[in-house]
Amino acid sequence: QVQLVESGGGLVQAGGSLRLSCAASGRSFSGYHMGWFRQAPGKEREFVALISWTALTTAYADSVKGRFTISRDNAKNTVYLQMNNLNPDDTAVYSCAAGRTWNLVINTSGVDYWGKGTRVTVSS
Repeated sequence: QVQLVESGGGLVQAGGSLRLSCAASGRSFSGYHMGWFRQAPGKEREFVALISWTALTTAYADSVKGRFTISRDNAKNTVYLQMNNLNPDDTAVYSCAAGRTWNLVINTSGVDYWGKGTRVTVSS
């Protein structure tokens, strides 16, 4: 059974940092791009960041550029999201995703696997 399990969410003050992790199990994720998405209360899910399976290419939403960093450790089947200088607009449930086609992962139509998410709350 394929699973993506996120961890690292929590409550943090504005200006603080959190590091999210997503551990994949059940199959090899070689060849899979891994991404982070978030969904704030009352809003639609939005793309946050994506990393290629080689870790050579990354992409970020404009709203997080310069503050968030995505990385992966293929030996551990784990992808990370380092989030710095958080603000209340970053409050959301963060989910990781895996897919094989870059652009289709970003627009979610090509996501093969989703995690259940971890909640991040940023207080002002």
